[in-house]
Amino acid sequence: MQRPQHAPPATPPTIKMTEGWHCLHLYLRVNQKEWQQLADYQRAEGLEQLTQLLDPNREGAPKRIQTSVVSRHEADLGLMVLDPDPLVINGIRQGIRASRFGSVLVPAYSFVSITELSEYVPSVEQYAARLKREGTDPSDPAFQAKTAAYEQRLPMMNQQRLQPDFPPFPISCFYPMNKIRHPNANWYQLSFSERADLMAEHATSGIKFAGRVSQLITASTGFDDWEWGVTLWGRAPEHIKEIVYTMRFDRASARYAEFGPFYLSYIMSPADALKELRL
Repeated sequence: MQRPQHAPPATPPTIKMTEGWHCLHLYLRVNQKEWQQLADYQRAEGLEQLTQLLDPNREGAPKRIQTSVVSRHEADLGLMVLDPDPLVINGIRQGIRASRFGSVLVPAYSFVSITELSEYVPSVEQYAARLKREGTDPSDPAFQAKTAAYEQRLPMMNQQRLQPDFPPFPISCFYPMNKIRHPNANWYQLSFSERADLMAEHATSGIKFAGRVSQLITASTGFDDWEWGVTLWGRAPEHIKEIVYTMRFDRASARYAEFGPFYLSYIMSPADALKELRL
């Protein structure tokens, strides 16, 4: 008699990611009327509350939190927050709302996403196959050197995608994006190999900016109105403009991408950011 097959035990329900972190981009603007109505002691209290709340080194802080001052008029203060627990991230938003500055700093835009390993990042075997397609002979020492170097750096690249560190650059640029579904340019009707080749071309353009621009792509399908969020950090302002301009000529962007609003901001400590906002 054949024994009944038992299903493996179900994974316990959780709000945390199996791998990777939750991410929130939050942009706030100053309500000048509410600010003017605060007494001096309330302003001092609010300043102390926010400086402590946004301190990345405090006990219980999210894994990553970055503060910046926004250049466009729609917002004044920018926050990027990452943590395995979305409620830890939400604690920042609720902490601002519950502080003395809760009516002063009004949300202007937000974007919810998660970190992930892109399906277009090749495995070592796929990378070796690509080198062969490009004409590199597997017996060539250059083929072996490139494959070995890629195998060595792949775990570090994946770690940075899932649990990213902020680079030591002073400028941040964030924008959401989709892959379009137009009848004559539908990304989702392409085969995987076609999409992978287009993304490889796109990645080649980005690699040219190593040391000048750092990039993080977070996924937002099912989490927000757009499919991805793109965060760029630049060593200098012109690098941000240059990389966005250059990569728009790649077929993956020129034919298949659409972009949302761009938020350029200048990274500061919480205390310096609030001082810059005259708070």
